Amino acid sequence: MRVLFTTIGSPSHGRAQLPLARALAAAGHDVLVVTNPTLAPVFAQEDVRVATRLSEFTPQSFASPELVQQVMGSGQDDAEPLDPMSRIMFHITSGPMARKLWGEILPVATEFRPDLILRDGMDLSSCLIAERLGIPQLPTPSGTSNLIDPAAVLPGLNALRREFGLPGQEDPLSVVPHGRVDYVPADFSFARHLPPSLSYRQTVSVDRGAVLPRWIARLPTDRPLVLAALGSALPMLREMLDDAGDAGHEPPFPMPDPVGTLRSMIEAVALLEECTVVVATSGIPADTDGLPPHVHVTDRVPQPLLLESVDAFLTHGGFNSIRESLRTATPMAVLPQFGDQMANARRVEELGLGRAIGESTTDAITTAVREALSDPGVRARTREARLAMLALPEIESAVDDLHKLV
Repeated sequence: MRVLFTTIGSPSHGRAQLPLARALAAAGHDVLVVTNPTLAPVFAQEDVRVATRLSEFTPQSFASPELVQQVMGSGQDDAEPLDPMSRIMFHITSGPMARKLWGEILPVATEFRPDLILRDGMDLSSCLIAERLGIPQLPTPSGTSNLIDPAAVLPGLNALRREFGLPGQEDPLSVVPHGRVDYVPADFSFARHLPPSLSYRQTVSVDRGAVLPRWIARLPTDRPLVLAALGSALPMLREMLDDAGDAGHEPPFPMPDPVGTLRSMIEAVALLEECTVVVATSGIPADTDGLPPHVHVTDRVPQPLLLESVDAFLTHGGFNSIRESLRTATPMAVLPQFGDQMANARRVEELGLGRAIGESTTDAITTAVREALSDPGVRARTREARLAMLALPEIESAVDDLHKLV
């Protein structure tokens, strides 16, 4: 079986695909990942082929001032309001971005002749490419898949179908005609509009050879351990927008300030004197002068491993981090920044898995972390989520399921 993965966005998108790509490759299937040069290193140690045929993803390359004005000027009927970036991305992914990706992915697919496409949630072009080739396609776990409304993107995709000589579709769920892949059980799903999926157990260890640094292993264990992390997508997107600003291009939509958010997180956890706190900055500059001894700041940690011993997680609410928390029964305090993180924070609170933080103030953050730590209902609910995750089949069983689908 020849399987084509598409990977765009941020490294977290590729990391979500790694367990599935590894399982397919280990079973002897031919796996080709088409991505861009920035994300190619995610797959460098894997037994898969990588084709860096995609352009670097930058929102401003698709969000024209006219589109931004049109989207921002329209009202929202959604019961769960979306941030400006998400609203604009819906129009981009089913329009100019899908058209560009069609031109970049279709030649690779035509040459590779895949039996199956496992696509990035932001890649709607592969829905149309699969229709052209007469093969199944499924989105891999991503925040975009959880957030996207099939009815909202259907008009844009049908316009592209007409442009590419494909039959139009009436069913909005034609975007997922063969379902989707997820690592979360149905009772804890974060997908707002999509039907139940092919669900498999979230992998605890994603990075090969990952181990905790010795200094973490020596931290005191007589008090709660808290992990605070900013995630990788926001710093990466911020860097893209900064580069665009240096070139004289204004950001197409308002963006949060990762430096300010990190500062608020550090100031908040500095007040948690009853805890030990590890702060992972994702490389964002942080002022550590005068920090109390219970706060330990580092660039990065092997997050899935550390979460196995963490009592609470102060997180940005990216879907990878959400799943890793469910897998390790870790209560969450979610400080969302953009995209699906807003909906994820609401869903965490709705499911009883932690607290959503509505504002980036020191008091709000500190209160949310303390509530996540002390609420017995949250602890019980996170254990329930972990048991439900453990009841899912292991990722290797996806190979047979996908082979039968093909």
